[in-house]
Amino acid sequence: MKHLLIATALAALAAGAAQAQTVRMGTEGAYPPYNYIDDAGQVAGFERELGDELCKRAGLTCEWVTNDWDSIIPNLVSGNYDTIMAGMSITDERDEVIDFTQNYTQPDPSAYLAKAGAEVDFAGGVIAAQTGTIQASHVASSGATLLEFATPEETIGAVRNGEADAVLADRAYLEPIAAEDAELDFVGEDVLIGGGVGMGLRESDAELKEKFNAAIQSMKDDGSLNALITKWEIGATF
Repeated sequence: MKHLLIATALAALAAGAAQAQTVRMGTEGAYPPYNYIDDAGQVAGFERELGDELCKRAGLTCEWVTNDWDSIIPNLVSGNYDTIMAGMSITDERDEVIDFTQNYTQPDPSAYLAKAGAEVDFAGGVIAAQTGTIQASHVASSGATLLEFATPEETIGAVRNGEADAVLADRAYLEPIAAEDAELDFVGEDVLIGGGVGMGLRESDAELKEKFNAAIQSMKDDGSLNALITKWEIGATF
């Protein structure tokens, strides 16, 4: 009976540990190549592949959930998921509310996309950007009129229908759009904003941050992170 009780207790502890290792990964699912929803309705992209490998190296079981960008930080803080992997650049402003792992991409150039042949006044024109992004903050501080939208698709639509003179977004996101639409083209010079992309966590989750930091560093050390960055054409490697 004693052995049975010990075995039962150990089984309960093992089950509890397995349950505790499940981490909910929050993403937008609307910002390729970082994250998007594939034809099977599943989260896909650079961050899905990277996140799954990080979880494997950290000994965690991860579940992916999607959330609109404009509420992605509040829903992390309130506990609806445990991390953010959504192409989120590390900034001082965000770091006052949540914590970040080390960056898993270099700062990605932001670029302006406009109608082909258009002359854009970057300091006095109307520039579209997604709400709550580093690009929106940059436009707001540049003197231009900021036109904000909840989704990246809407920012592109604003340029196509003439609401905005240009859109400012990550070049990695805009390049496939420009390649497929001859009526759109890049204008002006690229802009470097932010400190690269990292994983967002609640400030209270120091142990989880430590695990993911170690996993990210291991992928930097063995070259596998650079291989993923090259595969998904995210930007500069480490």
